[in-house]
Amino acid sequence: MFYPGGFGGNWLILVGIPVLIGLWAQFRVTGAFKRWSNVRASSNITGAECAREILQAAQIQDVDVVETNDYLGDHYDPSSKKMCISTNVFNTPSVASLGIAAHETGHAIQHAHAYFPLKARMAAVGLTTFASQLVMWIPLLGMFTGWLAPKTGLLILAVAWGVMMVFNLITLPVEFDASRRAKLVLNRLGFIQAGSERAAVSQVLNAAGWTYVAAFISSLIYFLWHLLPLLTGRQRN
Repeated sequence: MFYPGGFGGNWLILVGIPVLIGLWAQFRVTGAFKRWSNVRASSNITGAECAREILQAAQIQDVDVVETNDYLGDHYDPSSKKMCISTNVFNTPSVASLGIAAHETGHAIQHAHAYFPLKARMAAVGLTTFASQLVMWIPLLGMFTGWLAPKTGLLILAVAWGVMMVFNLITLPVEFDASRRAKLVLNRLGFIQAGSERAAVSQVLNAAGWTYVAAFISSLIYFLWHLLPLLTGRQRN
């Protein structure tokens, strides 16, 4: 059996570390959003209005800003050129809403300018989706069917987690650049004021950025966890 198990019986620890990192990052972003979503921005514009104003200023006419009911599910879909803004952000003139909306327009601007890390991330989506399916099903095949030899299973999992790790690594510059663009454009258009509002936007966006750092660290841990036995020749129990 190649999964679960591990060196020194540390399987639970190695599973727990990524989970704790992810929970910590999620706690930060939800806490920052909850705090600053109750603070009205001095510009008194909603997240939807903010997104549309930034797109207009960037001369981007082919991106639709749509409302979604998914809490903190804000995202830009480059395949359909839709900016999906959650209801709490879409209709609320809060400091947090402006930060999140501006961040998503940052992705639209990246797309319009053919920002290379975004193009690389888009190209890797299909392969990463396939890899995520492998890391879910291969362990089950190994445990319950015995069809895969331990080394074969480890190799497949190491490659799959390696693909996901690279994808998460590419995601980091995409997300941090979008946040950088958001802060600059909010200041330039006068949608937030210097001082507490600017600091609040930074807090929200920086907290959101840590969720992507957490995803990269987790995938790196799992990648190394499956790769090391192949490099050392040490078998798992």
